Amino acid sequence: MPGRHTTPRNASRPERSTASGIKTFMSGGVRLRRTPVALARRFFQICTGAVTEALAGEEITLPRLAVLVALSKETGEPGIDQNGLAARLGLERARVSQLVDELEGLGLIDRRVNGADRRARLLCLTPQGEHLRARVHPKGLVAQTHVLAGLPPADRELLLDLLVRVIQLNSAPARSGGPGRKQTSRQSASADT
Repeated sequence: MPGRHTTPRNASRPERSTASGIKTFMSGGVRLRRTPVALARRFFQICTGAVTEALAGEEITLPRLAVLVALSKETGEPGIDQNGLAARLGLERARVSQLVDELEGLGLIDRRVNGADRRARLLCLTPQGEHLRARVHPKGLVAQTHVLAGLPPADRELLLDLLVRVIQLNSAPARSGGPGRKQTSRQSASADT
């Protein structure tokens, strides 16, 4: 589109191609590849870094906050089981079990017996968990907004719309690690925070 920026405004060096034909660009003094994995990884690092900084001093980690957001009456789906929570967060069930144990130990979530399947436990936030989520989640959202603040509003919406489309096109069936492989908890620290 005419008049739209196609390169970062603060780019000190233009894009160039490597011997393999992959375009690269400079960011923070480092040359980065212009590929989906490299860009997604860097964008994830920027977003999680901003949120982690915003939560400094709050005594909650980003993965724990993701659980609180996913189980909140206001922002999530209270009453889901651990498998459902793992699917929503894109984490392995073992990692979600660990997070649930930690949050239950802190008095932030409750596990209740599922009336339809007594072997399953349904998860919900305690009043303390809801209060903590209500206090810290807005800080994380503001931090994410700041990450995109350098873009015009229409470009922010376009970026989010394109990310949603790419995710939807590649999520049937939903897999946390992509086609043919499981994702480790280190590969995905959070979702929806």
